[in-house]
Amino acid sequence: MRGMWKVIRRRWKYLTAKLSGRFEETADPKVQLEQAMVEAQDQHRRLVEQAASVIANQKQTELQLNRSMQELERINGTTRQALSMADDAARRGDTAKAAEYNQTAEAFANRLIATEKRVEDLKTMHLQAAQAAQQARAAVQQNASLLQQKLAERQKLLSQLDQTRMQEQLNTAMASLSQTVDQDVPTFDDVRAKIEAQYAKALGTAELSGQSVESRMLEVEQAGVNAEAQMRLDQMRQQMSLPPAAQTGAAELAAGSRQALGGQSQPAAALGTGAVPEGSQLGADAGVEAHVVTGPGVAGAEAPRPAPASATEA
Repeated sequence: MRGMWKVIRRRWKYLTAKLSGRFEETADPKVQLEQAMVEAQDQHRRLVEQAASVIANQKQTELQLNRSMQELERINGTTRQALSMADDAARRGDTAKAAEYNQTAEAFANRLIATEKRVEDLKTMHLQAAQAAQQARAAVQQNASLLQQKLAERQKLLSQLDQTRMQEQLNTAMASLSQTVDQDVPTFDDVRAKIEAQYAKALGTAELSGQSVESRMLEVEQAGVNAEAQMRLDQMRQQMSLPPAAQTGAAELAAGSRQALGGQSQPAAALGTGAVPEGSQLGADAGVEAHVVTGPGVAGAEAPRPAPASATEA
């Protein structure tokens, strides 16, 4: 039975220590700091109350001593008065009175002795109470200084605790940049690599599509359509007696058409852009016929003759 009780006590102490350690690990330091400060303030309050009791005892002893000394002086005076009255009665020859006064003086003397003893005891008690009161005052002052230091250090510890928590959060955030929450969630680096791979693949596909035969055929057909549209605009300008398009713009269009057609160089008149060398005339006055390449399927087709340049013929 005794061995079983010992095992139970040992297991209880083990569980208590384990729970205490786990509590210390999970406890909030800020709450524990506040609890420590409250306990320190309560301890200072209890110390002040005890010191006040000691000082009150010293004050009370001092009052008793003063009162006993006053009583001692009064009894001393009364005893002297009884002795004087007994001496006067003896001188008058009244022995009975003298005996009575002597008995009274003796009673006062006994009271005087008891009062003197009480005064001596009160003096000893007052000295001890004064020393205890002085020690209590010193202890209160010292504890008050320590409490002020703890209050000042409390703010520092709270600031350090806030900085520690911010640093821990920062460390956790930095660690999570290269680690996954679980196996189903990819990391930031994995997602970035996947996006870059898809982007590079799209660029490569676009580059291959731009170099295919179909894309070049579309460019040639579009160049032919643009040339035909420009030729139609030149014909309308001639019919409306409007000046031709700017030579620089026509030259740029012709260069773009030649680049789209594979770099073939043709005169501006053959492209139907309406560009004419400086100093030349259009229409019947020059007697020149315009020929244009309109693209695949219409190569070599003869363009309609331009209308006369005069306004009456138009």
